[in-house]
Amino acid sequence: MQALCEALLDALSAHDAIPNPASIKVRALPTAYAVMGTEAQSFAHAQFALLPGRSEAVKSDLSRLILSTMRAHLPQIANLSVDVEDSAPPMPKTFSKE
Repeated sequence: MQALCEALLDALSAHDAIPNPASIKVRALPTAYAVMGTEAQSFAHAQFALLPGRSEAVKSDLSRLILSTMRAHLPQIANLSVDVEDSAPPMPKTFSKE
């Protein structure tokens, strides 16, 4: 799974829609319980949150990039899916000295 995380970081860092690759965070989380409506029960799902402003074409391109990277690293997984969505803009952070 570490190799997949590293490959996703590399692939996304090289994409023109990502102006600051240092802001990318990739993590893999296991799912303890799941059931699917398909015969094959293996799955991996990616969620990719972007700051608002990317076109649907860019989001689609990023989805394909993530999915192709997952396919290359997870050939044994029957069901792969990707969601690329807009995240909320970051909130300003303030710190109290009290």
